[in-house]
Amino acid sequence: MADAPLVGIVLVSHSGAVAEAVAALATGLAGGGTTAPVAAAGGTDDGGLGTSAGLISAAAERVDRGAGVVLLVDLGSAVLTVKSLLAEGDELPDGARLLDAPFVEGAVAAVVTASAGADLAAVEAAAMEAYTYRKV
Repeated sequence: MADAPLVGIVLVSHSGAVAEAVAALATGLAGGGTTAPVAAAGGTDDGGLGTSAGLISAAAERVDRGAGVVLLVDLGSAVLTVKSLLAEGDELPDGARLLDAPFVEGAVAAVVTASAGADLAAVEAAAMEAYTYRKV
């Protein structure tokens, strides 16, 4: 699987700093070796709080290696922005998926799983499974 294309991951947050920090955390926890392509798409085009369809589309294009792209989002309007891009049909790579997963834990699970060479369905399942993680 090492030579197979890896699933790409886009982290969409209302804050560029949050998106970048979660990307760094997730890739750091994925360990050494090959890491799945991850891109942060946080904030607005001018660096403010919010979401940008253009930043999200560009991030998805950067991580697309032919094995699929998953998008994880932090809050409500980020969901709406990604859903709008998916509905347009030509703004995101074919088969791109918005995942219903917790932002931080889901991102870590997705990056670790994708970095191991798992397919799109397995990456989606791992991220969604993060809802069941117990902390106490």
